[in-house]
Amino acid sequence: MSGKKILLKFGSGILTRTDRAETDEEQLCKLVQAIAELKRLGHQVVVVSSGAVAAGLKAMDFRERPTDLVTLQACAAVGQSYLMHTYQSYLRGHGLHVGQLLLTHADLESKERAERTQSTLLRLLQNPNIVPIINENDCVAVEELKFGDNDKLSSRVATLWQADVLILLTSVPGLMDIRDDGTVSIVAEVNNVDEVLHLAQEAKGSFSVGGMGSKLRAVQDAIQGGVPCIIASGRHPEQLASLIEGGGIGTRFPLAS
Repeated sequence: MSGKKILLKFGSGILTRTDRAETDEEQLCKLVQAIAELKRLGHQVVVVSSGAVAAGLKAMDFRERPTDLVTLQACAAVGQSYLMHTYQSYLRGHGLHVGQLLLTHADLESKERAERTQSTLLRLLQNPNIVPIINENDCVAVEELKFGDNDKLSSRVATLWQADVLILLTSVPGLMDIRDDGTVSIVAEVNNVDEVLHLAQEAKGSFSVGGMGSKLRAVQDAIQGGVPCIIASGRHPEQLASLIEGGGIGTRFPLAS
């Protein structure tokens, strides 16, 4: 298996317990194990991780996700350090360490700031024991808080880095096609995102933001930037190595040939 540049996007829905407002540490441990396996196989791995708001809910005495932006930003301020501490505690067991980057979309829109971000990311990746983990700087920016659960941010970082693949891990096993007779199947491959936008189900969990429509728009951006994509289940991260080699269960979005 030759080393590839892999960007993994973890949404709030796979990082948060389904029964209460707190981080699902067992799930996060599984995700870290999958990251460590990819590193062991010689891949470069960058993570775009949501979950700061959800991680701060318990400390802020919330049982469900608040709706006003100022409170969401306050939860993120509390939760971001907790989230990174949890990542670090699990990565340390594999001899790995976190390199935290907090970005806003303005950082990527400015050529100078985007180049600085790119330089920092590349410098971190020179050390094989560092896993860059990126989140929106929710205390000063609100785009992902309101709309995308870091979907758009992940596509922009993937394009900036020129990743070999962007894998969006979500709570479902891929893009689902629900037919009139009620049967459900996973769309294995999509060559034109516009043709499947009608399949997007916008239902979201109690603690997540971005629905499938948000992910498909992020895929469009990444494809336009030259990065193929996969949407797959974050509840089965053990299949990541297989997904990268063409196996596994998910929806693939290849570049136009």
